[in-house]
Amino acid sequence: MAKKTTLQAAPRLRSGSGKLKQMRREGWLPSVIYGRGVENVNLKVDAKTFSELMAHSSSDSILINLDVEGEGIRSVFLKTIQHDPLTGHALHADFLAVNDKTEITANIPVHLVGDSEGVKEGGILEQYHHTIEIVCFPKDLPEAFEMDVSHLGQGDSLNIGELALPEGVNATHGDDIVIAHIGKPAALVSEESSGTDEGAEGEVPATEQKDEAAEETPAAE
Repeated sequence: MAKKTTLQAAPRLRSGSGKLKQMRREGWLPSVIYGRGVENVNLKVDAKTFSELMAHSSSDSILINLDVEGEGIRSVFLKTIQHDPLTGHALHADFLAVNDKTEITANIPVHLVGDSEGVKEGGILEQYHHTIEIVCFPKDLPEAFEMDVSHLGQGDSLNIGELALPEGVNATHGDDIVIAHIGKPAALVSEESSGTDEGAEGEVPATEQKDEAAEETPAAE
């Protein structure tokens, strides 16, 4: 299950785009706590510390103990991060206040493990989904999923339905969604396609067969 990390935070009174930009220049990341039955609270956290936290996290879906100056510890779930489209730096973070009975939706990374038989034979491992959206309570939140591909041959696939989800965790997508697939080598696909074409070229069109039959039949006297 996912581990909680403690992050220092402080209340903020400043708002407005100009004041928020100034706050970022001072090294702070503007943020907010919200949730059902909880009054919205504007906060600020140290931008460098937050960046280091995310760099060592397996995903953006993490639980955090916010140590808010003057208020104490607040248990929160990192809901969204707004990024600068040019630099990629975090501009704002939204935290969802949670307790043991808060149902959360998270995107959990999927790691493929094992050496596929199909890849050993020249196939190509293709991963279509690198995260899976799940619903669970905070205590059941996983850090990541592992799926073994060692038994897959060329043309085989892994679906969400084959993932052994922990108790209390449910995927929001259907079981038939393909996570990974072992594709055939391009050369083999080309050979199979070429073989099909050759077979088609060797066949005599039905119209020509009819014409030949007509020529062989003697004309009525």
